[in-house]
Amino acid sequence: MALMPKRVKHRKQQRGNAKGNATRGQTVSFGDFGLQTTQMGWITARQLEAGRVSATHYLHREGRVYIRVFPDKPASSTPLETRMGKGKGETKDWVAVVKPGTVLFEIGGTDEETARSALRLIAHKMPVRCRMVGRRPAI
Repeated sequence: MALMPKRVKHRKQQRGNAKGNATRGQTVSFGDFGLQTTQMGWITARQLEAGRVSATHYLHREGRVYIRVFPDKPASSTPLETRMGKGKGETKDWVAVVKPGTVLFEIGGTDEETARSALRLIAHKMPVRCRMVGRRPAI
């Protein structure tokens, strides 16, 4: 089941301007290891689901997978071979806007080697470059 909001105030949104680095959601909070983005981009609900499925399949119920982003932005597009005008297109899919430094997934309850392999599988499914990060000690 793809992630999407139950209801939204407005059906369509403008594309927006996603400059800068992430100011929130940039540390590992729930698990022991995380997958952090190094690029800005949109991640669709289908890509998030593909990453979740590949990680849970690899872990064999050992450990837990946390998804830290939610696709709450409607991305619309007009059909191919449609003339200009006639308004904005219908919502095609739901996307999560990520900036450099955003933690996408976290894995807990497993050793580092298994987590590294699972996060590598997830990273192959993502449209942005990612790196693995560990939990930082509390100050």
